[in-house]
Amino acid sequence: MAKEVRTIGVLTSGGDAPGMNACIRAVVRQGIARGRKIMGIRRGYSGLLNEEIVPMDTHSVSDIISRGGTILQTARCPEFKELEYQKKAADICRKHGIDGLVVIGGDGSFKGAQKLSKQGINTIGVPGTIDLDIACTDYTIGFDTAVNTAMDAIDKVRDTSTSHERCSIIEVMGRGAGYIALWCGIANGAEDVLLPELYDYDEQKLVNHIIDGRRRGKQHHIIVNAEGIGHSASMAKRIEAATGIETRATILGHMQRGGSPTAKDRVYASTMGAMAADLLCEGKSDRLVAHKHGDFVDFDIDEALAMTKTLDPFQVEICQTLGNSDYKLKDK
Repeated sequence: MAKEVRTIGVLTSGGDAPGMNACIRAVVRQGIARGRKIMGIRRGYSGLLNEEIVPMDTHSVSDIISRGGTILQTARCPEFKELEYQKKAADICRKHGIDGLVVIGGDGSFKGAQKLSKQGINTIGVPGTIDLDIACTDYTIGFDTAVNTAMDAIDKVRDTSTSHERCSIIEVMGRGAGYIALWCGIANGAEDVLLPELYDYDEQKLVNHIIDGRRRGKQHHIIVNAEGIGHSASMAKRIEAATGIETRATILGHMQRGGSPTAKDRVYASTMGAMAADLLCEGKSDRLVAHKHGDFVDFDIDEALAMTKTLDPFQVEICQTLGNSDYKLKDK
C-alpha cells in the first residue's frame, strides 16, 4: 500500500544549475495546492544533517523563477555515503515531520535519495545538472542555459580571434561528459571539437588542420575543448609553437552555471518539479523524473542509475562535417 505523504521536503544537491529555482517553486506551489506542508532544506544533504530546515509557503518562492542558482543553496556531502549518516538523515526527516523528499541534482544526489528511501523516507529525484550526463533523460535542468551562455561567449571570442588572425581554444564545462562541447561545436561552427568520450590526443592532427586552414585563407581557428580534457593553456602554447600562429586559451568556467534560465529551462524545470510533487502525493517513492522522447516520465531510481549514456553518433558526425574538419575523432 502506498504511504501517504503529508509533508514534502525539497533540497538541491551537487553543482547548481539555472532552472533549479523554477523547480523549487513548482514543488512548493504544487505541493501546497495538493494540501501538503512544504519544508525547504538548505545546503543539500549537508544541511539536512545539520537540520537547516525551514517551512516554505507560496510567498517563499515569489519572484525566483527568473533567478539563476538555487535559493536553498547547495553543497557536497561525502559522509552521506555512509550508513550512519543516512540513518541520521532519515531520523531528522521524521523529527521534522518530513515523510517525502524531492532531491534536485545529479547521479550522486540520486544515490543519496536511493539510500534515504531504504530508510523509510519517500524520495523523488529531479535531474538538475548542466552536464546532461544523466542516462535516463534527454534533458537536465540547466543544460539549455549553460549551452546558450557558452555559445554567446564563443561568438564573442571568434570576433576578436578573427581580428587578430588567431587560433582560439575555448574550454567549456561538463566534467567527464562532452555534451556542452558538442552542442557548442555545432552551434558555433567550431573548426575542431575535443570530446572526452572520443578524443584520441593526437595533437598533430589539430596542428595540420590549423595550418591547412591558414593556407586556405581562414582568418581564425576555433577549438572547443571539453572540461574532461582540459589543459587548454598548455595546449595553446604547444599549438602556437608548432604552427607559428598566435594561439590563446579561454576557460569559460563557472559563468556557465549562472545567469537567468532560458524559457526551456524554466518551463521544463517547472513541469518536472510539479510532477515530482504529484508523485509524492500519490505515495510513490524511489522514482526519478525524466524527459524521454518528448514526454515527461518517471523511472525507478535503481533502473535509472544502471543506465548508460553515449553521445549521439550522428551529431558527432555532423559536428565534424559542418566544421569542415579533416581532423577525425577515434572510432565511435
